[in-house]
Amino acid sequence: MTAVKHTVDPLLGEMSRLGADARAAAAVLAQAPTERKNQALLAAAAAIRDQSATILEANARDIANAEARGTAASLMDRLKLNLARIEGIAKGLEDVAALPDPIGATIAEWDRPNGLRIARVRVPLGVIGIVYESRPNVTADAGGLCLKSGNACILRGGSDSFESSSAITACMRDGLAAAGLPEAAIQLVPTTDRAAVGIMLTMTDDIDVIIPRGGKSLIQRVAAESRIPVIKHLDGICHVHIDAAADPRKARDIVLNAKMRRTSVCGAAETLLVDRAIAEAILPAVIGDLIEAGCEVRGDEATRRFDARVKPATAADWDTEYLDAIISVRVVDGLDAAIDHINRHGSHHTDSVVTEDAATAEAFLNKVDSAIVLWNASTQFADGGEFGMGAEIGISTGKLHARGPVGAEQLTSYKYQVRGTGQTRP
Repeated sequence: MTAVKHTVDPLLGEMSRLGADARAAAAVLAQAPTERKNQALLAAAAAIRDQSATILEANARDIANAEARGTAASLMDRLKLNLARIEGIAKGLEDVAALPDPIGATIAEWDRPNGLRIARVRVPLGVIGIVYESRPNVTADAGGLCLKSGNACILRGGSDSFESSSAITACMRDGLAAAGLPEAAIQLVPTTDRAAVGIMLTMTDDIDVIIPRGGKSLIQRVAAESRIPVIKHLDGICHVHIDAAADPRKARDIVLNAKMRRTSVCGAAETLLVDRAIAEAILPAVIGDLIEAGCEVRGDEATRRFDARVKPATAADWDTEYLDAIISVRVVDGLDAAIDHINRHGSHHTDSVVTEDAATAEAFLNKVDSAIVLWNASTQFADGGEFGMGAEIGISTGKLHARGPVGAEQLTSYKYQVRGTGQTRP
């Protein structure tokens, strides 16, 4: 699919058509039985496998364009697809199909003294607009989760992944058609024109929720301009804190995995905090592990004393999401200092403590103000699939509606169903 450039007036018309089609599709999808939605998801997964060569060809065009623009290696990793990643996309759709259907589920119910029976029941949000960058797998994750939760979606992927996202969207629509559901339930904005995002953010009659997923500038733009409620996914300035009571082997393994498993994901650790009481015993080995793995280490003065290869950290390092093989390291005086640093410099995304002291761990889990907090586990588990959600649209760092991984259940609202036997209010 080739990107089409528009002038503003034709683009307004095109976006209006997408919105009207999505609204009509949402009405159908909201009433679709679980079996039909699952059939569409499984058919889409099959189409992605069958059309893997086409998807890889489209991705190769995106990669070539990105290389010509001089895109950073860390962003290239987010963009690149291979057969293993395509299989992961297909498997993710199958995992979503296997999840319980959230729609129609009763959250709570109770009887009133006057005989009224009240139930709070899950319903779809309606039409969800999703604006994202780079990662073409988000196209399938977002489309699949919206479908499972009975929502239509309008997807606006990044210009760098336009070809890949278009090929994946075609497979998703094949799945909808195979199940007899409206193909307009999953639509990709057919242009790389940045004006399309601005229009989406004003489509209050057609879109119920906007979900941005990408860098800080994208999130800030959407939050500032949107006239539609936003579920925000902010940057991932994630921390690992090595407590004085940490097991050294666990600490080394967790830090190396949290930073280097995949440096370009939002759950990658960007800052390491080490209790001064254990720094001399653990930091030389941790620094060595990271540098041997190809990671640049930037540290405060106390950290640099342990290894001459550590570069000086600046004030900006504590507030930076590198998304690259770089980590900042600070020695802190105890748990409270670590928590204070995280709450001050973190992005309320994902943070982990390594300790064998249960009381310390519970204090960390309770006091760190982040969407995901872990004890003796890598921050790279910040992922909807790892949480058993099949997939996720993003990690919400806000506190309203959804927080943490946004899966199918988080893409629902609720209504109250009240059943009576002729009651009237006195």
